[in-house]
Amino acid sequence: MEPTQVAREGGRSATMIQIDPDLSALSSPSSVKTKSTAASSTTKTRVPSARTLARFLEEAQKAVRLKGEVSVLLTTDRAIRRLNRDFRGKDKATDVLSFPAEAGFVDELIAGDLAISVPTAGKQAATQGHALLVEIKVLLLHGLLHLAGYDHETDAGEMAGREQKLRARLGLPLGLIERANQSAVPAKKKAPGLTPVSSKAVNVRAKARTLRTSKPVARKAAKSAAKPAAKKAARVAKKAISAKKAGSQR
Repeated sequence: MEPTQVAREGGRSATMIQIDPDLSALSSPSSVKTKSTAASSTTKTRVPSARTLARFLEEAQKAVRLKGEVSVLLTTDRAIRRLNRDFRGKDKATDVLSFPAEAGFVDELIAGDLAISVPTAGKQAATQGHALLVEIKVLLLHGLLHLAGYDHETDAGEMAGREQKLRARLGLPLGLIERANQSAVPAKKKAPGLTPVSSKAVNVRAKARTLRTSKPVARKAAKSAAKPAAKKAARVAKKAISAKKAGSQR
């Protein structure tokens, strides 16, 4: 693939931005929009120039304190899906992929490579309510932190804290990790005055109610059953007393 634009920035850390020629269609405004609407929409969705991104990348790389050359490819969903499948075993498009250089590679002259899907970045930008350029900057920062050795999937929050601090310093909105944390499904709220109970607790309570309601019935039944026996015993005792008196009179 021959990039349509390549930009390099000098200094201690070199950067290179490559733009996939298949993205050229995304740079053209829709012909059905009015001039004012098209101008506003195109500004938000136009693929940023390589030079603009190279300047930000150099600034962000210094903030991350990452040495070495970083190459960035802005590409399509189809291309990044292929990379994601080949290198991570995940057959789906994603927003950004990071490929750190091997340790000690060319005496730390190479930091690694980043690949960003512009269509996916565009969708995320629309969801977050900001321009495509802003979203790509967010993804660049996230990718640079991965190249620097951070991994939010295995660490104890170090990358999240670092990303939050640096995105604020660089004037960026919420980072990817902050968004993921905010979009986590919250626990269901309990209705006022109600406490969730398990089926086991319900069964226990039902049994308790049964026992409470059955006690009076059981006592009544016991009393009813005891009355005839008591009367019979009283008659027997009365007869015994009468017989004893009759014997004594003789």
